[in-house]
Amino acid sequence: GVLGVITLRVIANREGVSSAANQPPTPTLTIPTYAAALPSASQPSGVFDPNQPTLVPLGVDLQAWDGQARFTVLMLGIDKRPNDKGTAFRTDSMILVSIDPLTQSVGMLSIPRDLYVEIPQNTVVTNAYGLQKVNTAYFLGELARPGYGGLLAMQTVQYNLGVRIHDYVVYDFEAITTLIDAVGGVPITAAESIYDPLYPDMYGGYDPLSIQAGWQIMDGAMALKYARTRHGSTDIHRARRQQEVIMALRQRILSEGLIPNLILQAPSLWASLDKHLKSGLSLEQIVRLLLYVKDIQTIRQGVIDFRYVTDVMWSGAEVLVPNRAALGRLLVEVFGANYSGE
Repeated sequence: GVLGVITLRVIANREGVSSAANQPPTPTLTIPTYAAALPSASQPSGVFDPNQPTLVPLGVDLQAWDGQARFTVLMLGIDKRPNDKGTAFRTDSMILVSIDPLTQSVGMLSIPRDLYVEIPQNTVVTNAYGLQKVNTAYFLGELARPGYGGLLAMQTVQYNLGVRIHDYVVYDFEAITTLIDAVGGVPITAAESIYDPLYPDMYGGYDPLSIQAGWQIMDGAMALKYARTRHGSTDIHRARRQQEVIMALRQRILSEGLIPNLILQAPSLWASLDKHLKSGLSLEQIVRLLLYVKDIQTIRQGVIDFRYVTDVMWSGAEVLVPNRAALGRLLVEVFGANYSGE
């Protein structure tokens, strides 16, 4: 039956990656920093912790990260609205970004919210949740142990894809709009016109959306809507638009020569995002990584789309069961043949 197919496909990928799930992934990035050290699994940074410092000074001798080994980060966009309380939210987007100094390349892979995966045993929250949509991993981690949602999401993706993940970045809608507005908007070429009369606002109502086809500069609010709308399309199309916005942001920063000014503004920008962005990485470590990535020309993009999953109705919900043989080929295409290394 369907459950048997799903279970067999999950079990088939355990060999070779299950041992990684028995302990929290530990960061291997060693960057001298003037800011706080990386939190360990037993000392989480917490999510949107109001007690975190509001201003983190950068070192005066800020240099790009001198990469010696692959470094992989899980980017988690959470569905948190202005009036929402607490820390347990489902992820609205999930993107795996891997920097490979050996090949001087970056791989970027979007993971659909409905991907049906196993949340393994022996994680940072100890509980086993069985088969779940991948977008619940962060939510369940925060429910079980506030501050550990990012780590559980890391362990879940690592366990199911066999990709070593070193850290995470969690951000909400406000973080996206603030960052894009800080660079004066992003250049987007919409392939087609979009009209979404049921686009949700932040307060449970609707905010009808209309975007014309063609080139335009989008401010933070419009870029967020462009990346989030699903009217007339699927979550797969939305994932591609999310990557389009990320690449447009990179283009804007590099083409306008904004890096020096952004570095000067980084501490105040970081402080303004205190309740909207959290990571196991410090501000200075993030800046060093970005300085390194800016010179990389090879950026490979991918989405786990319908070529790599089977669309199934299970317990009244639509889920995407991964085709693990096909997924292996995609991971090599995006991250390179050595993607599973430390």
